[in-house]
Amino acid sequence: MFDKSLVRWFAPTLLGLLTLTLATGLQAQLAPEDPDWKESEAPTPPAFNTEKLLPLAMPPYVSLKFGIDPATLTIAPDGIVRYVVVARNATGSVTAIYEGIRCSTGEVKTYARAGNTGVWSVVAEPQWRGLTDNLPSKHAWVFARQAACDGRAAAASNTADIVRALQK
Repeated sequence: MFDKSLVRWFAPTLLGLLTLTLATGLQAQLAPEDPDWKESEAPTPPAFNTEKLLPLAMPPYVSLKFGIDPATLTIAPDGIVRYVVVARNATGSVTAIYEGIRCSTGEVKTYARAGNTGVWSVVAEPQWRGLTDNLPSKHAWVFARQAACDGRAAAASNTADIVRALQK
């Protein structure tokens, strides 16, 4: 038999330790912010090809199909992974989004959007937002986890690694 008073004493302690462990583990996934970090200028949105997309493994409840054009992938010296993601609905309509992911902070920025015509509309003042923000679609978060970010703290070492991860 065991003493129930010990359980009452240990339960809050164990719960506190578990909470501390989980919180520390989640914080450890992101690198400390570099106070001197400065984003390099984003290049002009690149041309994209809807025929060579590498699919993202989206949750089953997402009706849109998302894919990354591997020819648009870049990793800038500032650590930002830039790419064009294409969303296609059931009727075949296409929306392309030129984005950048900053793995070290878990953020995404949209630089431009294009519709079926392929003509880019540049976002006037692009802003960084969290990958886990409550957005209509989690494609950037899926891309970061599936391929773009190595261990969720740094960008993958090269674009070939990202392409290989997407092809799995």
